[in-house]
Amino acid sequence: MFGRVLVFATTLLGAAGAFGQGYPSLPSTFHAATIHSPEGAEIFVRSGGSGPVVVLLHGYAENSDSWAPLAADLMKDHTVVVPDLRGIGHSSKPETGYDKKTEAKDIRAVVTRLGYDRTFVVAHDIGNMVAYAYAATYPDTVERLVVMDAPIPGIDPWNEILLNPGVWHFNFHGPDAERLVVGRERIYFDRIWNDFTGDPGKPDDATRNFFAATYAQPGGMRAGFAQFAAFSQDAKDNKVFEQTKLTMPVMAVGGEKSFGALQAVIMRHVANNVQEEVVAGSGHWLMEERPAYTVALIRKFLDGPPVTHPVASNADGGTNEERFTPTEYKFPRVGNPGTGSSGVGGIQTAVLKGNPDQAGVYTIMLRVPAHTRIAAHSHRDDRVATVISGTWHIGYGDKFDEAKLKALPPGSFYTEPPSRNHFAETGDEPVVVQITGFGPSSTEYVDVTQDPRKPSKSN
Repeated sequence: MFGRVLVFATTLLGAAGAFGQGYPSLPSTFHAATIHSPEGAEIFVRSGGSGPVVVLLHGYAENSDSWAPLAADLMKDHTVVVPDLRGIGHSSKPETGYDKKTEAKDIRAVVTRLGYDRTFVVAHDIGNMVAYAYAATYPDTVERLVVMDAPIPGIDPWNEILLNPGVWHFNFHGPDAERLVVGRERIYFDRIWNDFTGDPGKPDDATRNFFAATYAQPGGMRAGFAQFAAFSQDAKDNKVFEQTKLTMPVMAVGGEKSFGALQAVIMRHVANNVQEEVVAGSGHWLMEERPAYTVALIRKFLDGPPVTHPVASNADGGTNEERFTPTEYKFPRVGNPGTGSSGVGGIQTAVLKGNPDQAGVYTIMLRVPAHTRIAAHSHRDDRVATVISGTWHIGYGDKFDEAKLKALPPGSFYTEPPSRNHFAETGDEPVVVQITGFGPSSTEYVDVTQDPRKPSKSN
């Protein structure tokens, strides 16, 4: 196996010399390993950074290096695990096992072999299909799931998608297809890259050459085509998975010029808690077309307030019955002010119901550290709040004024009318407040120089 990897790497380096080094590459500090999957594959993986674990699953026409912009950002405060899927990149290319249920087992073998259990999962393209199978098979091990710009076989509107001539490549596989493409991999992939981009210059030429070279390796196109040949089995498996909806938070991201809002439509068939995002101006290749925006979008979602408890269905199929004791509230270990809070660093936010970023009722719980002062600000939605613990000092007005503060002990109630400026502070003890509003919420400071979210301000 290691001999094959060495030959592969040498060939790619030779190819890289021919077209320059402007292609994507994961951080050089990442550690590389090859992990045996009990499902009959050798999975190449690179990992680095420290903190909560994030698994990145790439798509077709690319490999794990496509995650370079996101990996470089997340490694600052996350452990980032980036495998090559079975049959792609440095991973082995067995004859079988390209159904996504099996590939999910490959990924689980990687995660556990590296010593991890619960992770975040971020995926794109065919990686979405593997990620969905992974989340459905191991739901208790996925903190949050991000899927970007691709359908899920068997999940509506799958049959309509198959009728679109733009997905001709779904049915282009087999020995004759391999013979047609050999030596012409760049021409074949150019058709796919061009059809699904929102910017004709992206991916750029060096990136295209790099990825085409990875698939030109012996067995590369056969294994790549096998990803599509397995779609019929994937559809059958997903119909079974669909019977039990995912309960972890899911962000469905579509490029405006590609899947757009349809990505969220698909995921709402299989998940209870779906956040919809559309990347303006982008086609399918989000990491190449809009990397900075997409990275920021993913980071905000991964670092957002934790959901206290998964939504549980009752015997009648309802999803609104939730009961929490104080010990069941899940605050993050570090501050994450989040949407609906004042944005002051150190505030820990837990979402009890709904999503303050989306339309609808939400309830959040804030744990505010002792000796915290919050300048005058407002929220656009109408909110009510209860003090759970500690003494909360709050006042109304366009600037902080101690004379206007009222001390509210535990059990106190107050309101935050829409766009009504207010300010607050804590004393010698932390305070926990519970706030209910109707999203989407926001936070606007009267004096923008006092906004703790501004990069120039320290919290």
